[in-house]
Amino acid sequence: MSSNSRTVSEARVAPASPGAEGRKVLRVHRGRPTSDGAGVRLNRVIGAPGLPDLDPFLLLDEFRSDQRDDYLAGFPSHPHRGFETVTYMLAGRMRHGDNQGNVGLLQPGSVQWMTAGRGIVHSEMPEQEDGLMWGFQLWVNLPARDKMTAPRYQDIAPELLPEVTEANGARVKVIAGRHGDAVGPVSAVATEPVYLDVRIPAGETVTLPLPREHTAFAYLFEGSATIGQNEENVGRGEIAVLDTGDSLTLRAGTDPASLIVVAGRKLEEPVARYGPFVMNTEQEIHQALLDFQSGRLG
Repeated sequence: MSSNSRTVSEARVAPASPGAEGRKVLRVHRGRPTSDGAGVRLNRVIGAPGLPDLDPFLLLDEFRSDQRDDYLAGFPSHPHRGFETVTYMLAGRMRHGDNQGNVGLLQPGSVQWMTAGRGIVHSEMPEQEDGLMWGFQLWVNLPARDKMTAPRYQDIAPELLPEVTEANGARVKVIAGRHGDAVGPVSAVATEPVYLDVRIPAGETVTLPLPREHTAFAYLFEGSATIGQNEENVGRGEIAVLDTGDSLTLRAGTDPASLIVVAGRKLEEPVARYGPFVMNTEQEIHQALLDFQSGRLG
C-alpha cells in the first residue's frame, strides 16, 4: 500500500449493530502532486498508485493555484472514449470547446458533465492570466452497453445548482442526486450518481442520506472533519473511502470544513485503460486508437 494511504485502525471501528445504516470509513488516502494537460499542476486523488480507481470512479483531480504558470497552458485538444468527465469549478474560468460543436465557459460554481461515449475531442483552456484557478475533475466509468453511445455535453450554470441550508448553518449544494427536497440538475443515469458540495460550520454536524450499495467517498478540500460512524479524522487533501450504508455523518473540526461527497453505482465490469480511453477489452482500446488516428473519433 502506498505511504499516502492508511487503513482505519480496527480498534477505532465500532462493532456493527443489527440494522446499522451509517457508513464507516474504510481507508484514508492522500492525493499526490502531479501534472496533466500541457503542464497543469494538480493533486491526483484517485487514479494514482495507492488508489488507482474506485469503481465506477476512475480519476479525481483537484487543481488549485494562484500561480499563472501552474495552469495557464491548460488542457489543449485531446480525445476521450468510454467514460464521463465531470468538471466543477470553485474559482477561475475555463473555456470548453469540442469536435461536436459545443462551446461553454466554466466559471466559479459551474459544472460541466461530459459524456464522451463513442468519442469526443475537446479542449479546456483558462480564460484568465492571473488569480486563483480552483476546481475538480472526476472521471466516471460507463457500462459496456453505453461506451459507444453518442457524446453528450451538459453545461450547468451556478444558479441552476440547488442548495439546502440546515438549521445549524451547514450548506449542501446538490450537483447530482438529491438532498432533502433538492434534486441536482445533472442527468447521468448509467451510474445513478450523487455529487454534493458540503460546507459545515466549525464544530457542527451534518448527516447525508446515500444509496446503500453505491461506492462512495468524501474528499476534504478545506479544514478538517470527523467522518463516519467510526469517527475517522480526515484533513485537507485527503479522501475517505466509505463502507456501504444508508447515510454518512460529517462533523467539522475547530474550523469550518468543506468537502465533496460523491457516490455511484458499481459497474463490476472489466476495465481496459490507456490514457484517455477506457473500455472493457484491449481490442477495444486498439480500435479507439485507430479511430482517433484516422479522425473517426466522435
